[in-house]
Amino acid sequence: MTLSSPSPAYAAVDWGTTSFRLWLIAGTGEILGERRSQEGMTTAAKSGFAPILNAHLSALGAGADLPVMICGMAGARQGWVEAGYLDVPAALGNCIGQAVRVPGEGRDVRILPGLAQRDADRPDVMRGEETQLLGALGDAQGSHLVCMPGTHSKWVRVEDGRVTGFSTFMSGELFDVLSKQSILSHAVADAAPFDGTHEAFRTAIAEAAAHPALATNLFFTVRSGQLLHGYDATRSKARLSGLTIGLEIAGALASTAPGTKVSLVASGPLAALYGAALQAAGLSPTLIDADLAVRDGLALAARTVWPA
Repeated sequence: MTLSSPSPAYAAVDWGTTSFRLWLIAGTGEILGERRSQEGMTTAAKSGFAPILNAHLSALGAGADLPVMICGMAGARQGWVEAGYLDVPAALGNCIGQAVRVPGEGRDVRILPGLAQRDADRPDVMRGEETQLLGALGDAQGSHLVCMPGTHSKWVRVEDGRVTGFSTFMSGELFDVLSKQSILSHAVADAAPFDGTHEAFRTAIAEAAAHPALATNLFFTVRSGQLLHGYDATRSKARLSGLTIGLEIAGALASTAPGTKVSLVASGPLAALYGAALQAAGLSPTLIDADLAVRDGLALAARTVWPA
């Protein structure tokens, strides 16, 4: 006799600006199916959120009444249904009770809200990262400084399960613009892959941390170093990456007490690159897998909303 496979209890969706990730999850927490695509908010806003979601659920054989918990840009003002923001300081678990139900759907679809820092001098927002934090930390006690790299990296201060403040750094977007649309594009064209062990990357981390006020001058040396010293494209790109990430780290640590422990929530190449960068800056981060964190956060929200 063979045991029957468990049935899905809900679907969990991380809906970003350019990416879509969905998991079918059983009541036991077992992952029964997964779908990934580039049908993020930008695409869904044109073609429709419901058709994209239902197509992926159908491909996995999910029933028409399977509930869905969503985080990310589907809840933005330009998204499916605006889920708004919770103001910090805020307990991470409070996001669950503020999940917004999508009207007009046959199944129960909920979208988690983001977090807002309404300080007049340091206004900031996040959407999606709060769910990663929920999965990574939950209501963990103590003080935590969390680095969450990406197109718009987040550095978050968490005290006893409450987000007390955070800062966004446009490092990923800045690197993309400089490497593709500025004069530096000539220096980094056709660069080979590199990692955090590259000497130019590690040196640039230290330079940026020591001289953040010279940022725009340091960026230009990527081009002048190639012209005057013949640095190849890979070295130049590694230097540009190190300068960009190094400035982010310097900024994030500027108002942080020495010796503060950092948790790094990241996956794949970014995890390796930021891990090396933080070590080069004298830190020993604790690595938390970002994919697992967002899935765990969505699962916790789903179990809370649909305890059966």
